[in-house]
Amino acid sequence: MRKPRETDQALLARIDFARVAARERAGQRRNFRTAFLFMAPAIILVCGILLAPVAYNLWLSTTNWKKFKGLDEFIGLANYGKMATNPYFTEALINTGIWVLASILFPITIGLALAMFFRGIRLEGAFKTIIFIPRILAPTAVGVLWLLVYSPNGMFNTILSFLAGYKIDVGWLYEQATVTPATVVTFVWQTVGLVMVLMLLGLNAIPKDPLEAAHIDGASKLQVFTHIVLPMLLPTLLMVTILSVLAGFTVFDLLWVMGVSYPGQRSLSLAVFMYFEAFQKGNWAFGSAIAVVIGLVVLCVTWFQAWLQHRVDRMMK
Repeated sequence: MRKPRETDQALLARIDFARVAARERAGQRRNFRTAFLFMAPAIILVCGILLAPVAYNLWLSTTNWKKFKGLDEFIGLANYGKMATNPYFTEALINTGIWVLASILFPITIGLALAMFFRGIRLEGAFKTIIFIPRILAPTAVGVLWLLVYSPNGMFNTILSFLAGYKIDVGWLYEQATVTPATVVTFVWQTVGLVMVLMLLGLNAIPKDPLEAAHIDGASKLQVFTHIVLPMLLPTLLMVTILSVLAGFTVFDLLWVMGVSYPGQRSLSLAVFMYFEAFQKGNWAFGSAIAVVIGLVVLCVTWFQAWLQHRVDRMMK
């Protein structure tokens, strides 16, 4: 049987613990209220600028609203069903898939190669700046620049005519076989600088000890790259891949300015098809449905990126 004094001490300890816990909970509530007051303007701003338009777009996609007619009858998911039978939507979906694959393959491959080449050489900063300059240009300016390059009397045909010795007059943006490669080259030219800089950051973050140990053990450059550099560069590669996928799905202004993307003609993307339906034809409801599809794809890609990044972080630890 415990002594009464010990029992009293245990009771007092429990009372003190309860008081401390109550004070901590009260402090947490006060901190939460204070933090909420500071966050309230940002929350209201986000709801007003982001969530409200998204909700309105979702509602609009379930109506038959058209420009100037104002028909806002509820038709459910009819606009989404219309996509399955619309040949232009299929065309835009296929072209967007091509754009996504191209935006992953070429900028990452070229950007990584440039990062490996320019790493540690003299005038590295100057070369990085020159290659990064196209990234800071507006897509509209890039589109106009390359529109002039690809014109029948532009620089590209002039150079090819000089090398061939006879007149070459190719409509790079007007022929089905050349329009997609031409626009992909423009997109890569603009984005490869950012990819190169991100790859350089990832390469510079790799510890030197395992690289030096591999060289001492007689590993070749290819073995060092495949077994040490590439695994440690995986988080950077993942981030760049997701950014490239999102850029490929949402490309609009570059294609629109170059004038190569509208229904039934050459390289139509989902973003341009949405704009064409909503603002050129005035079919706002159908355009809103296309925007919802694009948004859902972007959300899925973002969720997958977060899940995969978590797995990679756990693997790297």
